[in-house]
Amino acid sequence: MYERLEWLIGNDNVNKIKTKTVLIVGLGGVGGYAVTSLIRSGVQKVIIVDHDIVDITNLNRQIIATHSTIGMKKIDAMEQLLLDINPNIKIIKHDVFLTADNIDAIFNEPIDYVIDACDTINTKKAIINKCLIDNIPFISSMGTGNRMDPTMIEIKDIRKTDNDPIARILRRWVKSNKINKKITVACSKEVPKKLGNRVGSNSFVPASCGLAIASYVIKSFIDK
Repeated sequence: MYERLEWLIGNDNVNKIKTKTVLIVGLGGVGGYAVTSLIRSGVQKVIIVDHDIVDITNLNRQIIATHSTIGMKKIDAMEQLLLDINPNIKIIKHDVFLTADNIDAIFNEPIDYVIDACDTINTKKAIINKCLIDNIPFISSMGTGNRMDPTMIEIKDIRKTDNDPIARILRRWVKSNKINKKITVACSKEVPKKLGNRVGSNSFVPASCGLAIASYVIKSFIDK
């Protein structure tokens, strides 16, 4: 199934990708497209973390959301999709809401890369802290809601972000905790629309962010 990818990057690089383990936290609009792209790119082992179920409001943007999966746990719907793509992969599922208190139980085996695609600020902080302490490469997604332009997605250090409310909070946290190490994020430079307390979404901005993240991770494996 990887013949066309081998044409592009070579058999040795595909075999290298096959040895990697990636942890993905959050299987929504961003995380869902990231993990499916990783599997299609040769990754053979993933650890998926989510404590949510598929809801009808997910239909407009999440790759696992169909009428047949509404009500399913997201980790189960994602497992079903990933095994349908490649039945030979290994999937470890954690049906938990990740916090600083349970993160060690999830990071209990060798991990080559971590993708933070969750929505919760404190969970993002816990993931960043854990990865920095354990020296695990990671990338964290910022906000994709209330935006319309998928071409505005960028990957950069958190300190160089703008126009992103989530990144703004994390920048203050990074500064107050005197964190000097690089913190790679995927973010949009598009100014989000102001919708009061509502968060609007579409099918293409979260997906583009997830695909950009997957591309970044795969390239890092090849570069190494």
